Amino acid sequence: MCGVVGIIGPVQNETQNVPTCWAAHDVYRGLLALQHRGQDAAGILSFDHQTRMFVLEKDLGLVSQVFDNNNKIQKLIGNMAIGHTRYATAGTDGKRDIQPMITGSPFGLGMVHNGNLVNYHSLTKELAEKYHRQMLTANDLEIIMHYMGHFLLEGTNGIPDQKTFSFDNIKKAVARVFDTVNGGYAALALIVGQGMIAFRDPKGIRPLAIGTKETKAGTVYCLASETSAMIYLGYKYLRDVEPGEVVFIDTEGRLQSAVVRAEKEKASCMFEWVYFSGADSSIDHQSVYSVRLKLGQRLGMKAKEAIKRGEIAPDVVMPVPDTSRPAAIAAADLLGLPYREGLIKNRYVARSFILSSQEKREAAIELKLSPVISEIEGKSILLVDDSIVRGTTSKKLVAMLKKYGAREVIFGTTCPPIRFPCYYGIDFPNPQALIANDKSVEDIAQWLGAKQVIYIDEEDLRAATGISKLCMACLNNKYPTDAAEGIKFSTERTKVRAVK
Repeated sequence: MCGVVGIIGPVQNETQNVPTCWAAHDVYRGLLALQHRGQDAAGILSFDHQTRMFVLEKDLGLVSQVFDNNNKIQKLIGNMAIGHTRYATAGTDGKRDIQPMITGSPFGLGMVHNGNLVNYHSLTKELAEKYHRQMLTANDLEIIMHYMGHFLLEGTNGIPDQKTFSFDNIKKAVARVFDTVNGGYAALALIVGQGMIAFRDPKGIRPLAIGTKETKAGTVYCLASETSAMIYLGYKYLRDVEPGEVVFIDTEGRLQSAVVRAEKEKASCMFEWVYFSGADSSIDHQSVYSVRLKLGQRLGMKAKEAIKRGEIAPDVVMPVPDTSRPAAIAAADLLGLPYREGLIKNRYVARSFILSSQEKREAAIELKLSPVISEIEGKSILLVDDSIVRGTTSKKLVAMLKKYGAREVIFGTTCPPIRFPCYYGIDFPNPQALIANDKSVEDIAQWLGAKQVIYIDEEDLRAATGISKLCMACLNNKYPTDAAEGIKFSTERTKVRAVK
């Protein structure tokens, strides 16, 4: 999982007094708003229509570290740009796998994506044996880019000019990509002399939204993983890219779109609602914040039943900052209990879940949260978190609260037990690393050191989101696409991994 942003608009002339790097500058600010989606690396690619050259800047680090001076952004001239902030769901931390990626053959193509391919290994083999393509990275974006370039060239007589290159070519190419590539992904592409393409996997597992704003020069479009980025930039959120849809915005600012692969059952990722997306974002015009309030209400109902049975008697409800705050507030309101902040977050420490190793995650916990002892001492605390994945963070939190005087800790979570691997871009491909994989709820509570663990269930998730068809494969082992190859290669790809 990671964050992508794309900006395209009319070519600005010097008399309009607009910096030639305006598109890249918007992408840069958009990536800052999506920093929570990936903290390993960042990059921006722009296209200069005058020189017909790509301009690329990317490196390891936070967005503000990679673009630590104006000179880097000022080099990124052009009226269209795409950017990426990386969350390494698997694999190396090396520079070779950082996005965006570009190729000049058979014509200029630059891409970014958010997601994960299940059939990575078989496609790598096919590219080598059938198409004689040598992979230069361990990033599955390169696979999408190879196939996209090959399929785009079909029907153009090998010359992708204005006469032969059309939206029909694009639709056919993306349909072929959908037929070939198995997984959850949202992608943006720049094509030399043509414009920007956006597409989203047929199940809609990974999110992608469209926004727009009017300028003196004309209409400018923004495509981003989350609406919060475009709202921050002053764009109006229009809609989400539909599952199986391709959107093409040409260099004249004309937008064309079509659903080229319609699936009867969609499967957006439940973890976007529970944890990954910012609370200030919307998905399909539905507020993430409001969904998290509803998740908290559902958790509160479960806790209320346990209170009635005499199993627990919490004094306060306390969130694990930041994603669980809305849920904790809603649960406290429903239970009629005080809401208290007993853990204060250090905002200069990375999101621990998306760090690339368990050692980094555990070290970050020590720095990330500081206790408010006056709110902890002597209390029975209902601690609310968005999820329990590996359990190590949760265990440390329980131990911290007890260390500073909590009488007992009841652990509530707004996600059902995560028992199975994710092959679509969330970093738990190994089932043995998941605490709920081989433990009962009672065993989990004992391992965490909590008096009780309270989970919501799948029906609670559906009710809170209002979506009947979610990707909940990590909860129920029901994968929305064929996951056979992902299961077969999950262990290997934990070691030799494609980085998003």
